[in-house]
Amino acid sequence: MILYVKNMVCIRCKLIVESELEKMGLHKTSIVLGEVVIKEYISDTQWAELNSALKKSGFELLDQQKSRDIEKIKKCVVELVHYSGEHLKNFPDYLSKTLEHDYSWLNNLFFEVQNITIENFLLKHKIERVKELLVYNKLNLSDIAAQLKFRNVSQLSVQFKEITGFTPLHFRQIRNLRSITSKNM
Repeated sequence: MILYVKNMVCIRCKLIVESELEKMGLHKTSIVLGEVVIKEYISDTQWAELNSALKKSGFELLDQQKSRDIEKIKKCVVELVHYSGEHLKNFPDYLSKTLEHDYSWLNNLFFEVQNITIENFLLKHKIERVKELLVYNKLNLSDIAAQLKFRNVSQLSVQFKEITGFTPLHFRQIRNLRSITSKNM
């Protein structure tokens, strides 16, 4: 079961949430900022008890509807970036229509829980997809930029470097060197 925790923004926060889970005998599978996966399904009573305990430390569990909205946002991003791409150009409109909520409301909710805007989450996934395409495909940067709806190769390169620290071409060269080295060993 996935629980979304509001105001969980640092490593110390993760430790506090983990401690509260342990006190209740709940077993985490994973814990990242704003999100906890537990093995068990919890009852409404347990949910309320955990929420009450977390509130004492400044946290709050999001209700089931908000949790579902976060998952839907993530799913839309992943599907568009990795499988479809057709709605990347007007993503805010597409997301609003798909989830039947105002984009600013969705973005505020997402930021509140994930501590990142939807646009930045989308950009990180686009850059991950660029990496995949650079490593596994023979597409050039113009084709990749067009496929992922960057304005142009320059925009792709700038954003790629901001996130990875490398230019796309340097990233591809490093990857090619590593595969040549590993073949020669």
